[in-house]
Amino acid sequence: MQTSPLRLEIARTWDGTAIDPAEIIGLELTVTGQDLQVAVEAPFHRDPPPKGPPGPTDALWEHEVVELFIAGEGTNYLEIELGPHGHHLVLMLADIRTPAASGLPIKFQATAHGTRWSGLALIPLAYLPPGPHRINATAIHGSGSQRRHLSVCALPGAAADFHQPAHFQISARLT
Repeated sequence: MQTSPLRLEIARTWDGTAIDPAEIIGLELTVTGQDLQVAVEAPFHRDPPPKGPPGPTDALWEHEVVELFIAGEGTNYLEIELGPHGHHLVLMLADIRTPAASGLPIKFQATAHGTRWSGLALIPLAYLPPGPHRINATAIHGSGSQRRHLSVCALPGAAADFHQPAHFQISARLT
């Protein structure tokens, strides 16, 4: 099975404020065979990479990262984190911030080229919760007072909190 690509654009801060066009991040999701292919095109902010080799990396959200959240019918959702240095983290969550599985294996390659980076991930469809799906994509970069939290969907609250599946506004059927 292959679907037409679903294109997402992260063009706002977590609370809905438009960002500079140079900071916009594009994602393209395509179901191919037994995988969800996630292509990322993003600015490369040159934040320090995580320690350790590329691959599954705990606490990747503390670094420069693009994240994809996919929620299903119930309380389960999948969090896919992809970094410009080849690090990634995939978590299955049984409920808000309640991991059922972490560090799931995926195929992922990232390449930095000048002021931008691109990545391509293959996520087994078996990781996705049952659909229909609600999706949000987010990104984090910078440090200290320069730390930026970006999102496709505006999220409520006094501070950035990406774990709000009830507010994932992109609808799709990926499985």
